[in-house]
Amino acid sequence: MSFGAGTTSSELRGLHSPAGRDACPGLQRLQRLPQVPGQVPGRVNDLLLLRPDNTDGENDSQGKEKSRNKHVVFFHGDIQSFQEEMALQPEGAQFVSWSLEQVAVTLGRRFPDRHVWVVRASRMYLHKFSCYHNFVESNMFGAPEHSAYSAKFGAFCHLRALLSHGMQRADLPNPLQPEGGADAIPPGFSLTLVGFSKGCVVLNQMVYELAGARADPHMSPFAKRITDMFWLDGGHPGGSETWVTDKLVLRELAASGVSIHAHVTPYEVRDPMRAWVGREHGHFIKTLEEFGACPSNKLHFEDEPPSIENHFRVIQEF
Repeated sequence: MSFGAGTTSSELRGLHSPAGRDACPGLQRLQRLPQVPGQVPGRVNDLLLLRPDNTDGENDSQGKEKSRNKHVVFFHGDIQSFQEEMALQPEGAQFVSWSLEQVAVTLGRRFPDRHVWVVRASRMYLHKFSCYHNFVESNMFGAPEHSAYSAKFGAFCHLRALLSHGMQRADLPNPLQPEGGADAIPPGFSLTLVGFSKGCVVLNQMVYELAGARADPHMSPFAKRITDMFWLDGGHPGGSETWVTDKLVLRELAASGVSIHAHVTPYEVRDPMRAWVGREHGHFIKTLEEFGACPSNKLHFEDEPPSIENHFRVIQEF
């Protein structure tokens, strides 16, 4: 999502969300973990953890066993931050119903038996542009420069260490270890990755790293625990690479066995000022299908005018 074009003041004033109007009983299950380090100690991210809701009729021990090692990681888009920080910014206040806390609760309803982790971008340029430079080299506006796998730096290394340290900080039982082979992965551990708007740059970087990660005996057991990847209306301010189009890279993704999900809206894929986004999205889906993958692909709000409101609403609808 780019706030430099396509967003009008009337859209901002009219932005509302059911999540913002309703009470959110899941908020009390949220835990904020500030400044959690990745593999490189100086590279830190704030995390939000929403623990599973084990009040669905199962007894407590069964509920805990069911959800202990299932995890969802969410990467947010531009303007999204903690609720109190968004409320202090004139533009952010218009979007406060899509704060990280509210999104975590929404994801908790979508994935009730899993731990939901929301990764806050390490930098918010001008309180607006999310920058995930701990995961992928990026300019100040968050436009990425993708690269191949590195055992010392990159999205896989940072995410694994970030989750490991986050689990230890949250005192979760049997946490993931920051390094090591198969014996460092907790039994039953599984991982679902969700990127929204700018947050999709992290998923794209992991796709570029996938071949190297799966070939590294220390990282492969972690990489192979990723079961699903969700792209939600990806967008960033660069002029290309909104969706992965490299055929060699996509062939590796298709062969990985990861379930691939693409959910888009006209706001991103039908913007005539950024026509490459729609073309790249089509190429992403078509190439994966040619390589034998079966990605799910849905255009939401197809019959409605493109709007920033519907762009955010894909978080609720996917």
